[in-house]
Amino acid sequence: MSFKRLEADDFVVSADSITAALWTNNQPTLTEFYTSSIQEASTSGNYYLSAYQTGSDLTGSEVQFDIAYGNKNGSGSAYFNGAVTGVSPTKTIYGQYRTLVLGDENASFIFGNLTSSDFWALSIDRTHYKESLFPGSLTLTLSGALDSITLTDDSKIASSVTFKDAGRVFNIVSGSAGTVFTDLNSNGWSANSGSYGWVLPDIGVIMLNPDALSGSVASGGIGLPVSRSENAPGDNNAKMFEAISGSGASSFTLNSQETITADYIFVRPRSSEFNYSENPSYISGSTGEVVHSSFVNNPQTYITTVGLYNDNNELLAVAKLSRPLLKDFTKEALVRVKLDF
Repeated sequence: MSFKRLEADDFVVSADSITAALWTNNQPTLTEFYTSSIQEASTSGNYYLSAYQTGSDLTGSEVQFDIAYGNKNGSGSAYFNGAVTGVSPTKTIYGQYRTLVLGDENASFIFGNLTSSDFWALSIDRTHYKESLFPGSLTLTLSGALDSITLTDDSKIASSVTFKDAGRVFNIVSGSAGTVFTDLNSNGWSANSGSYGWVLPDIGVIMLNPDALSGSVASGGIGLPVSRSENAPGDNNAKMFEAISGSGASSFTLNSQETITADYIFVRPRSSEFNYSENPSYISGSTGEVVHSSFVNNPQTYITTVGLYNDNNELLAVAKLSRPLLKDFTKEALVRVKLDF
């Protein structure tokens, strides 16, 4: 075993953006949606509803995303305490997302050109979206009482990227896989009801605008019901689930994106280096001479492993060559070691 100190120019850092199918089993599109009756009946059911790719009690079932409804005034759900008006799960959800997304308890959600007092939030399971959602990959079909609509984000036509406390923000528009449908206007939404919501790729959240979705077909809506009754169960989470699961045409396509950083380390055995082996069988134990005299002036070794050590002589990583590399005084080699993290 021989050692060689690496220099600064032996290191190169590279970063590659990798996209992949988002859902369980690397599926790019969800076409079946299930909920858990146990979760719906529990306390958490007042706050959010989890969607699965198969029956929640079956082997292999995983949460794909959660549905939550938030209302600035606390409408759409029963109060925590009947004596304290306006304080309910929907107000809690609204406050949580306002802090997470906007970072200001006095700010408002403005979808396109409309200030909204409520929203639906689809929170993608963290293990699925990895680092972020891939802008331009969204295709979401929703069904309402009047019609159905297909939604995407406007990342491909946005002249600039908007940032909030939660990172990048793109408007949700009528369209598919990043292609905007201009049946309403060039923005892909109705001027009277604003955009259909926001895509927040850096936190894996899709926010949907109830005003845009509940309107008439003429205004770009699909008659998706939303309950804003005070101190009454609105079942808005279940209503959004029904809109997503739909009837026959339901689909939810989305991809993940992550940056894979790699360190490339170039190990360069020069012609005069690594030609003699330190294997005990190479040297005579009694005389200390090279066993085979032909190896004195014309040694040959085979490089099989590269070990990376720190200054304290601690082994940090080991790279195995696919096959032994012959080395003698007439040969130089270049071994590239790649470390992904």
